[in-house]
Amino acid sequence: MTLDLGDFASLQPLEGGWSGETFVAEAGGDRTVVRIFAGLRHSPHAAEIQAALLRLVRGLLPVPDVLEVRPELLVTTFLPGVRADLLLPTLDDEGLRRVGESFGRVAGTLAGMPLLARGVFADGELRIERYDLELPDSLGELAARADTLLDQERRTSLVHSDLNPKNLLVDPDTLAVTGVLDWEFAHAGHPFTDLGNLLRFDREPAYVEGVLSAYCALRGTSPERSLDLARAADLYALTELASRAGDNPVADRAATRVDAIVAAQDWHAT
Repeated sequence: MTLDLGDFASLQPLEGGWSGETFVAEAGGDRTVVRIFAGLRHSPHAAEIQAALLRLVRGLLPVPDVLEVRPELLVTTFLPGVRADLLLPTLDDEGLRRVGESFGRVAGTLAGMPLLARGVFADGELRIERYDLELPDSLGELAARADTLLDQERRTSLVHSDLNPKNLLVDPDTLAVTGVLDWEFAHAGHPFTDLGNLLRFDREPAYVEGVLSAYCALRGTSPERSLDLARAADLYALTELASRAGDNPVADRAATRVDAIVAAQDWHAT
């Protein structure tokens, strides 16, 4: 299908994305974000699924307003803030703790949104198609240990599944989250998955303490148990990402992390 983008003036690629599918449009002095889902990797319902998710969480999390949905295209408002992956390296320990708390509240809010079954969203009604995930044999006995631990938490929640500083906008003064972006991989899954993503590569002690303290305050778990569950839950995404080593720097970094985890038989290994 050929998309007609004639209605959008001054389309410019949005900085920070690797897909090349997200653009900023300016018309009449207003900025909007245009996301195109034309690639074969996308579900035919990708635009309506993301629109439904944004409407679902609006009022609970800072997300853009949906302005228009077309087949293979979604238009939303442009949110203020600085991408957190650019901001984190500039912060001292107090700043890292505060921004970590802001992120932990986002992950804790998502983990508190219950769903009935685990799976992917199939359409704009957010109908769930069940799926089964397995950890690779290369993890050795660590895979069985992770599944045993994760099975102790049977609840299912909404999972953003790409909750990391690149997809979070932050007010540089208050360090509050002003936007949770890119819901492409959202699904119904384990409630500690997003926490694991937040703590995958960013491990400065002040940041980790902030994330865990805010998450645990919302979800009523201990920091030690939450971190264990988060690392175990993240093994699924981490090993999948590592399988694509060579595609981008993050996949390469994931492969290095998985090698360390396998060697130590410890999901906390770096």
